[in-house]
Amino acid sequence: MVTGGPGSVRERPPLALLGVGAGLAVAIAVGVTVTATRDGGTAADSTVTGSASQHAPGAGAAGLVGFAGRETDLFGRPVDIPANPAGVALEQVASLPTRPGQPDWLTAAPAPAEGEGIWQKLFGGPVVRFSGSDGPARIEGNAAVGFAHTPRGAALAAEQIYWRTNANPRDRDLVLRLVEVTPHYLAEYDRLVASGKVSERIPEKLRPLLFASDAFRIESYADDSAIVQFARKARETIDGQPTWVGMRLAVVWRDGDWKLRPVTGEQQVQIESLRNIEGWTRW
Repeated sequence: MVTGGPGSVRERPPLALLGVGAGLAVAIAVGVTVTATRDGGTAADSTVTGSASQHAPGAGAAGLVGFAGRETDLFGRPVDIPANPAGVALEQVASLPTRPGQPDWLTAAPAPAEGEGIWQKLFGGPVVRFSGSDGPARIEGNAAVGFAHTPRGAALAAEQIYWRTNANPRDRDLVLRLVEVTPHYLAEYDRLVASGKVSERIPEKLRPLLFASDAFRIESYADDSAIVQFARKARETIDGQPTWVGMRLAVVWRDGDWKLRPVTGEQQVQIESLRNIEGWTRW
C-alpha cells in the first residue's frame, strides 16, 4: 500500500516559471520539479566524464551518434549525455511479459536495469529512461517513437513525451506528433505562442533540477489508454526518511504508438507528497 502519509499535499504548480500561460501541458514540468526540490536550494554540481561511444545503435541529428560523456545528478546518480541532444535509442530485444494475464504484466520494469544509455539527459535538461525492451525504438528529430504496446511502453512514452515537449515548448510539430491535441487546445497553444507567452526553452537555472524519477505505478491500463503515476525523489526528508513527489500522466494508443493526453487550463494538476513508494515499480 502506498500512501501520502501525514502532510500529504496536492497543489497547483507555479506555471509562470516557464513563462507560459495556464492551459498548456508544456508549462507543468518545471513546477513539478521545483515542488520536488523546494527545500533544497540549489542543485549539486555536475561533472561530465568520458568520451563519445561509437557503438551505440541509435543515430541522431546531423549524424551524431553515441554518448559524449556521463555526469551525476542531484542525488549522485549516473546520467549519460547523448551526442544528439534528442537522445540515442537503444537496440530493441524481445521483452516479457508481453500479454495481459502474464505474471508481472502491470508491474515489470523495462530492461535492461542498468547500462550505458538507460538514463539520458535530453536537450541539456530533463533526465528520462530509455529501454531495450519497450522503446523508444527510434529518435526522429526531437521525437522518440516506437514504444511497445505494453504497460512499460506506456510509462516510458508518458515521461519521454512529457519532458520532450517541456524542453521544446515552441516545437509545434513535436506537439502535433506526440500529444493528442484537440482543435481547441491547438488554437490556445497558437494564441499563447503568438502572444509571446511560451518560452523558447527551460530556464538554465532550473535544468540541474530536472533529475530522473525513481519509480512508476500503473494506475489503469487498457488496450487504448493508460494512466501512470511517477515518483521523483525530493530533497525534503521527514524524520530523517526520504520523501517523493508523485505526479500522474495519461496516454492513449493512436496510430501504432502512445500519445500524451494534455492537461488543459480547466484541470488542476495534482502533485502528491509521498512518504514511501512501497509497491511501486523501480526503474
